[in-house]
Amino acid sequence: MTRPFRMADLSWTDYRDRLAEEDPVVLVPVGAIEQHGPHLPLATDCLIPEAVCGACASRGGRLLAPSITYGYKSLPRCGGGQHFCGTTSVDAATLINQVKDMVREFARHGVSKLAFVVGHMENTWFVNEACDLALREARMLGLKAPRIMTVGYWEFLGEDTIRAAFGDTFPDWSLEHAGIMETSVMLHLHPSLVTMDRLRPHPPAKLPLWDMWPYDERLVPADGVLATAIGASAEKGRLFYDEYVATLSGALDTAFAEPAD
Repeated sequence: MTRPFRMADLSWTDYRDRLAEEDPVVLVPVGAIEQHGPHLPLATDCLIPEAVCGACASRGGRLLAPSITYGYKSLPRCGGGQHFCGTTSVDAATLINQVKDMVREFARHGVSKLAFVVGHMENTWFVNEACDLALREARMLGLKAPRIMTVGYWEFLGEDTIRAAFGDTFPDWSLEHAGIMETSVMLHLHPSLVTMDRLRPHPPAKLPLWDMWPYDERLVPADGVLATAIGASAEKGRLFYDEYVATLSGALDTAFAEPAD
């Protein structure tokens, strides 16, 4: 029988005992509900980090906490923007306060190693800000706070794997929204949720280097795909996914190997 690794599946006493006896890393995926083209589900930014974190937890004696589902606003240059139906976002202050509250609560439980794994690029700086503020408040109150790691799961893909999957066509991570990587991983993890025949070829989005408010919706491809997902496959998805799990697991071991001074 597989040992439970999902925090939500444990009784409160089993959870308390696991923390006291094993001092595990607790992983928190931080996703979003956001359009991912006509071929991927709105929950893509939740489903991928949940799967990666779940594999890291089940294989490494770690615990997987429930995800933060709603993320910061979709930006035109990396998510297509807020004008798409279904994209359901929160303000920066809302996300910061939620992450801060979670840090406080995990600290109250006795968690000493906490990792927020981001699945939606726009969340990154606000998760970092929340952790910094949470630690500052803990110091001011004289409380013991956990050591915290924050990272985007996509950061764990090596150059050789990128070249093998994309050749010379890799756009950059900001344009890889609903593109080959996310589509391939979803084909590997949740093929029933992917509808490849809805894809239509078009060149990558050509957006300016600056942001304007209100932004011009006409600059964003109408289907929400910033760089083509044509060429995605479950085989590439397995390659990406396996590398994410292996390298994130290694990074967690390294980051939490020694206690903080």
